[in-house]
Amino acid sequence: MSFCIKVDPATWEQYISTPLKGKAVLMDPFTNKGTAFTARERDELDLHGLLPPAICSLEQQLERVYENFLAKPTPLEKFVYLTSLHDRNETLFFRLVHERIDEMLPIVYTPVVGEACQKYSHIYRRGRGLYVGYDQRHNIEGVLKNYHTRNPSVIVVTDGERILGLGDQGAGGMGIPIGKLCLYTICAGVSPYSTLPITLDVGTDNEERLADRLYLGLRHKRIRGEDYQLFIDNFVAAVQKVYPNVLLQWEDFLKANAIKQLERFRDKVFSFNDDIQGTASVVLSGLYGGLRITGQRMRDQRLLFAGAGASAHGIADLFVSALVEEGLPADEARRRIWTVDTKGLVTSARTGLEDFKAIYARDPSETQSWDVKDRSKISLEETIAHVQPTILIGVSATPGTFTENAVRMMAKFNERPMIFPLSNPTSKSECTAEQAIHWSDGRAIVATGSPFAPVTHNGRRYRIGQCNNAFIFPGVGLGACVGKARRVTDGMFLDAAKALAHQVTNEDLAESAVYPQLPTIRDCSHAVACAVVRRAVSEGHADPDILLNLEKTIRRAMWFPEYLPIRYEP
Repeated sequence: MSFCIKVDPATWEQYISTPLKGKAVLMDPFTNKGTAFTARERDELDLHGLLPPAICSLEQQLERVYENFLAKPTPLEKFVYLTSLHDRNETLFFRLVHERIDEMLPIVYTPVVGEACQKYSHIYRRGRGLYVGYDQRHNIEGVLKNYHTRNPSVIVVTDGERILGLGDQGAGGMGIPIGKLCLYTICAGVSPYSTLPITLDVGTDNEERLADRLYLGLRHKRIRGEDYQLFIDNFVAAVQKVYPNVLLQWEDFLKANAIKQLERFRDKVFSFNDDIQGTASVVLSGLYGGLRITGQRMRDQRLLFAGAGASAHGIADLFVSALVEEGLPADEARRRIWTVDTKGLVTSARTGLEDFKAIYARDPSETQSWDVKDRSKISLEETIAHVQPTILIGVSATPGTFTENAVRMMAKFNERPMIFPLSNPTSKSECTAEQAIHWSDGRAIVATGSPFAPVTHNGRRYRIGQCNNAFIFPGVGLGACVGKARRVTDGMFLDAAKALAHQVTNEDLAESAVYPQLPTIRDCSHAVACAVVRRAVSEGHADPDILLNLEKTIRRAMWFPEYLPIRYEP
């Protein structure tokens, strides 16, 4: 790395030490301050003449970049502008997003990042992170050593096959690891100097990408089967050798691969899967929040899924853990869950069921008395009519799945039904927030995967809580890294869910919002991080000494985007 952060022994002031001078300082986004370099820094770093003479404050720079941001006519152009700012001045980028997080987060991540991944090869400006291609499978360690940081704290890795609800984007999936690591910094203060986004390029089955003359990834069909798994195994082994202390987060892998890698490495590697475990935790937190409105117990809930992907797997397992914690036997807890996929209600009569579906499949005898059109394909509405669930969760990536009739039935059977259309981006949401509120006559407790504007119904304002993984995974990563945990466990995600739920205020609940407001997210991440460390210690995955002054230790570890003095030290 071209710099390091030191502390002046005389003043205890932090500063950046760099051996660079002149244009090299301006070209490094970690050292570049642009027009904010002081007179002393301009003298010492040979910057005179390379910058306009005016010395600007950070506040003036924020005014300028925000003005430019507003001038961009489309969300994608705003994304490209922020990416360019990120590439030239890390501190200014993160401060802008921090100051205007409600406005910026949907641009930096969902929903706009989905379009950015689809058009990645056409909006590419500058490399960030690492592309580990299948063609480099015999040199993975060498590729990892090319990164500028020798001791990263967090890696987010994808193979680009299941990007949000958009499917296989190949190398364009790099937008996801970059965006997730931005959230680590924005939401939990994980230093951007220590994060590493990685895309594993094993080809793509997306014919549109393969036919695109500008496509930047490997131009062949996806490697699968034993060759794929050997590549993944070699990648994990190389990461452990080159970066032995790093936290590895799996992101946007195809369902079967996501589940397989989680099970394969969860007890061997310091890692977790955000799509499975992070999503489960943030959803469970929203359910805890909803129960504060309904006054009910978790053990009394009945949960119906629309969709059966990796996220449903994680949510179901953590929901069962929550019920077991409240005293239900595991078998009875699993019987509180129903799943409807594209083939209808999942029952054990269906052949070739995947492990997750088999675990939660219903016995066909349960439906014998049901009045349905086709017993081999029982619909979502028919399942609602007979099961009368208290919770309806959409992870189908299919807009329109939650019909008006489905929502009205949920409201018929429940005074305050919990309806969570979670699919991303917005275009994939099972219904809109406005539809869920209006069709339930304002009684539904609604949380969505993508951001939605507040809804007004009969003169009452409903703030739509976003079931955003950003409330969970950055804090989990922060706590796991600061606590020097040796593993990341489901118990940590259960406690993270509770910690986040405690951050929901009575004012939030008065507006039927079961998640905190985004400007409070750093406090939420702090609470989550502390809960994770405490659980890690109780499970024997971290040393008890970390509990001494834990809250202050976590707070001190949270990086904040502000300029430090820079000194030339060859």
